Amino acid sequence: MTHAMSSPVALPLERRNPFDPPPDLRAWREEGPIRPLLYADGHVGWLVTAYSTARAVLADPRFSSDPDLLHPPVGQRITQQLLAEVPGFFLREDPPEHTRFRRRLTGHFTVRHMQRLAPRIAEITAARLDAMEETGAPCDLVQEFALPVPSLVICELLGVPYAGHERFQRRSAVMLNLDSTPDQVREAMYDLLDFMRELVDHKRAEPGDDLVSQLVAGRQLTKDEITGVSMLLLVAGHETTANMLALGTFTLLRNPAQLAALREDPLLVGAAVEELLRYLTIVHLGPVRAAREDVEIEGHMVRAGESVTLSLAAANRDPAQFEDPDTLDITRRPVNHLAFGHGIHQCLGQQLARMEMCVAYPALLRRFPDLRLAIPAEDVATRTHMAIYGVHRLPVAW
Repeated sequence: MTHAMSSPVALPLERRNPFDPPPDLRAWREEGPIRPLLYADGHVGWLVTAYSTARAVLADPRFSSDPDLLHPPVGQRITQQLLAEVPGFFLREDPPEHTRFRRRLTGHFTVRHMQRLAPRIAEITAARLDAMEETGAPCDLVQEFALPVPSLVICELLGVPYAGHERFQRRSAVMLNLDSTPDQVREAMYDLLDFMRELVDHKRAEPGDDLVSQLVAGRQLTKDEITGVSMLLLVAGHETTANMLALGTFTLLRNPAQLAALREDPLLVGAAVEELLRYLTIVHLGPVRAAREDVEIEGHMVRAGESVTLSLAAANRDPAQFEDPDTLDITRRPVNHLAFGHGIHQCLGQQLARMEMCVAYPALLRRFPDLRLAIPAEDVATRTHMAIYGVHRLPVAW
């Protein structure tokens, strides 16, 4: 270990423009792949900004996802403490518990299964575009299109009545808001758990052709575990794709040559989706892992109990991995970006998200060939203080 220790820094949130990570992350990555990080609760841990280092940590079983061990880089510890109490919230589990839950679910999110869902996703997308057209311009793309499409899809997949969408969308937003108070987070999470518990009871009495019904029928998970699993899938299943659809559309509207290329060749959509995922990286505050034992990383000793924050946004702009990384190029050759993470916790629903985007972007651009922003780009409010990055509203016209 020969590297000199630099002083701890706080994780930056402020951006110079809505599409690039905070500029400090780039500067720090140029200095080295890892540096000390000052966490929100005063803990001093580490920040990883290089692609190869982030990928290596995500694949290393010596690093844990246990909320009891983790410190928050920003915001409060209350959210992860509360989630630690939720049975079935397997995002915060290590093997063998994580494996037990993941094994029950993987078959429901395969490429083949998502391809079977594609026609239904196309129907849902077309219906939302019809509603948008009927509402007329200008309208908020988030509320009229980006949020309803994945919400409707995940509701059908899980068997959640879409009539409850305002309740679960509002509660999810509170849980993901870094400025929420502990009481607000607690109230939102408990209400969401009540919502899902009622659903599990209903599916036990009246099963349907949906994932929650199948989990109930399988009798391998407890009622509380099915409730926690379902809550995780519901929140993750609509929040992430909704923000990619809105922010991705905003990005294309600000990159007219890339937008034109996608319009001219719809077959580019698969590559365009991967490039937007890499370029935007909406999971912008982590993930965070904790060292279970002393681990040397790039000449620095990470002690047992220290948290390591992996800046996926910085890693996905690493010039050592991606040529001209700060340029959006939807013709870029397939890249192994980290937008869905890596290792055992790699996003379970990534194939669903890909399918939704591959259907939704071309359908939106086909329906509204003159789609444009209805307000100046600098007036679009971004979700800087949310756990999932994106835009709060995106007024558009056509």
